[in-house]
Amino acid sequence: MEFGNNNGGKDVVDAVITAAGRFVQMPDPDNVSKKLAGILVFLVAITALWGSFYTVGTEEKGVILRLGRFSGITSPGLQFKIPFGIDKVFLVQTERVMKEEFGFRTMGYSGRSTYTKAGYSNESLVLTGDLNVSDLEWIVQFKIEDPFKYVFNIENPLETIRDISEAMTRKIVGDANVTDVLTTDRAMLAAKIQDEIQRVLNSYEIGVRIVTFKFQDVNPPESVKAAFNGVNEAEQQKESLILQAREQYNQQVPRARGEGKQMVQEAEGYALERINRAQGEALRFVAVLDEYKKFPEVTRRRLYLETLEKVLPKMKDVIIIDDQAGKGSVLPLLPLQTFDSTGKGEKK
Repeated sequence: MEFGNNNGGKDVVDAVITAAGRFVQMPDPDNVSKKLAGILVFLVAITALWGSFYTVGTEEKGVILRLGRFSGITSPGLQFKIPFGIDKVFLVQTERVMKEEFGFRTMGYSGRSTYTKAGYSNESLVLTGDLNVSDLEWIVQFKIEDPFKYVFNIENPLETIRDISEAMTRKIVGDANVTDVLTTDRAMLAAKIQDEIQRVLNSYEIGVRIVTFKFQDVNPPESVKAAFNGVNEAEQQKESLILQAREQYNQQVPRARGEGKQMVQEAEGYALERINRAQGEALRFVAVLDEYKKFPEVTRRRLYLETLEKVLPKMKDVIIIDDQAGKGSVLPLLPLQTFDSTGKGEKK
């Protein structure tokens, strides 16, 4: 159909007649309404069916609100809910251990993890109890134990966990010495901070369990790191010398104690021997005295002869004067001690 040619108004009339004919051929309005209603019902049914099912992941649990009131918790798998907004489902990851980082951030996991500290000094710099500054990096790992409390008791649970973790860390590190934080008591402080974080979270009823609190890196600030390293090396040398001294102590002291005990035992044995000998000699003297009192002459002569038996063998020259043979008469004595043991009569 063309307009604006030389036929004039005839074309316009034909167009009007054609449109009128088509209008006459249109279906009944009642039938159109029924068809539209059926289509609408079909669409509503499809929408209801589509919104009645949802999937809960293997590491998740679903919290259901029905008309704004808590209805229950669903397990992993395909689940049913009432559509059209009557039931609302909040999916919470309850089986995954979540991690929050302080003083640094993980940038990527492609092959090897990379980290950055830029812009996080406001988290990492912590004042210790002796008014020194430490550069701390730590992580907090946690699991969601009660998904309903986690979703509805706290408006922003992640920020709350971060704020509590940072506050407890600054509090406990602020009561400690910088040497303890940087060296010896790091593990003890971490355990104490974890307990404090859990205690505060339990009071908030946030439904979270702290799995790990761990210091990733603990250093002095860059401006004093060289001086601190020098002090640390001195402390290590001190500990090394103490260990060496203890080793020498463990070697020498037991030996000296053993020798001392041996000397004491020998002295005690010698003292006992001398006491027993003195007691024996005293008893022998008493026995001789008793015999002397009974037979003084015989006992005196016996003691004299016994003494000579002990003294004469030790003398080289022996001269015996016999009073009965005359005044100053010398008794001839065969010098048997000058002969050798072979009996050949040769003098030595």
